[in-house]
Amino acid sequence: MAAPEPAPRRGREREREDESEDESDILEESPCGRWQKRREQVNQGNMPGVQSTFLAMDTEEGVEVVWNELHFGDRKAFAAHEEKIQTMFEQLVLVDHPNIVKLHKYWLDASEARARVSHGHRHTTGWDVATAGVGDGGWWQGPACSWRSPPAPQVIFITEYVSSGSLKQFLKKTKKNHKAMNARAWKRWCTQILSALSFLHACSPPIIHGNLTSDTIFIQHNGLIKIGSVWHRIFSNALPDDLRSPIRAEREELRNLHFFPPEYGEVADGTAVDIFSFGMCALEMAVLEIQANGDTRVTEEAITRARHSLSDPNMREFILSCLARDPSHRPSAHNLLFHRVLFEVHSLKLLAAHCFIQHQYLMPENVVEEKTKAVDLHAVLAEIPRPPRPPLQWRYSEVSCLELDKFLEDVRNGIYPLMNFAAARPLGLPRVLAPPPEEAQKAKTPTPEPFDSETRKVIQMQCNLERSEDKARWHLTLLLVLEDRLHRQLTYDLLPTDSAQDLATELVHYGFVHEDDRTKLAAFLESTFLKYLGAQP
Repeated sequence: MAAPEPAPRRGREREREDESEDESDILEESPCGRWQKRREQVNQGNMPGVQSTFLAMDTEEGVEVVWNELHFGDRKAFAAHEEKIQTMFEQLVLVDHPNIVKLHKYWLDASEARARVSHGHRHTTGWDVATAGVGDGGWWQGPACSWRSPPAPQVIFITEYVSSGSLKQFLKKTKKNHKAMNARAWKRWCTQILSALSFLHACSPPIIHGNLTSDTIFIQHNGLIKIGSVWHRIFSNALPDDLRSPIRAEREELRNLHFFPPEYGEVADGTAVDIFSFGMCALEMAVLEIQANGDTRVTEEAITRARHSLSDPNMREFILSCLARDPSHRPSAHNLLFHRVLFEVHSLKLLAAHCFIQHQYLMPENVVEEKTKAVDLHAVLAEIPRPPRPPLQWRYSEVSCLELDKFLEDVRNGIYPLMNFAAARPLGLPRVLAPPPEEAQKAKTPTPEPFDSETRKVIQMQCNLERSEDKARWHLTLLLVLEDRLHRQLTYDLLPTDSAQDLATELVHYGFVHEDDRTKLAAFLESTFLKYLGAQP
């Protein structure tokens, strides 16, 4: 018989259980009920200006997110600039890149604020909506939401949660067992960071991060890099002086001063600011740590020693070009991706994976597994002639299905971006994201409350058309599988005037489909119409 457990140990375990239960308590809900704030506070790097950050639950996707609270003390100033704050956050929600921490949702929490769009089970457009996540066990109708805003003026916004911590934390852990970073991992991280910066700088007007440090770069367990705090510089520059009090700049911390170039704060910010900060991050990633003088700032001597410790001359030249004193001599993020230390010809495997993912919505969900089962594992996949010797053969049995699935998932998540080809530039963003000039007063007309934009991409589509009982019209059922495996079923009674393009536009407008999926959804609907009707209705 086992000996009874000592009472003090059982007491400690009960205390830990009680603490865990307290941390999971729901303190507050978002206006629509989707986001639930917990008691547990998180420190996802240094998020300047945010006084409180809590762990929260996304009840629709079943994942953890971060609940950020930005408080304001001057109620009158907040009310006067409420519309500008809304516009800025509306545009920040549109910033969508696999290597940038996603801002999912925001709302203004003040007595004058109104609830954002509520998710009901029926829209005035005639679309019926049902959604289900993995493990839900069926479709459910989204309930209507209502809320009463508390009196304290603040902005609450929901951001992606990166559980593995900041790059600085990761480098400190790595330094315990290694003297330098693996060159292959360093190149992969640099490529992902530059991919995000190239995306931001290509916006119109360019989005300048202005706060890039190893504390605002996060890394996931699979090696995916995420840049956080993108909103800070835009928000602090666009707000008038009477509302800037909550905004705290990262450069106010002595330990991070070395991430900011000499011209910072003296001249108008440009994209070169981010390049200097990236160069310092790249140096810190390569040497794992730049020794500071005690707990104060990092000195020029420490930076020089770190540079000289680099054994790879190409890596040293790459970092030095980013740290040029003259901002006009620093290369762009896009050009840095073509530097000889990073540039490589993409493999056919990577090109095929990107092509596969772009067209995955046309294929069954488990297409890789099904195709693998149908292949003769002893068949020759590829052959290299080597006369007079026998050819070198590669058989299907040498390809692991599980490894292929993992590789496709990594490509889908953004770990292996394609940067050696001309790509479509990001959509232009309104001027409100740039430091605004003197604005003339314009007459304001009331506008309807906008709908939430869908941020998840569609990976699979199914469509069916059935005649109504009176044979007078067609009933359309559309099933969409989103990238987080959420299933969305939409039903609609077609009108004679409806076209595939109009229906796709409507679904994007009402937040059912991502803007990037509009074209392929329209083409998919049109092919369905031709199949069932013989001609587009």
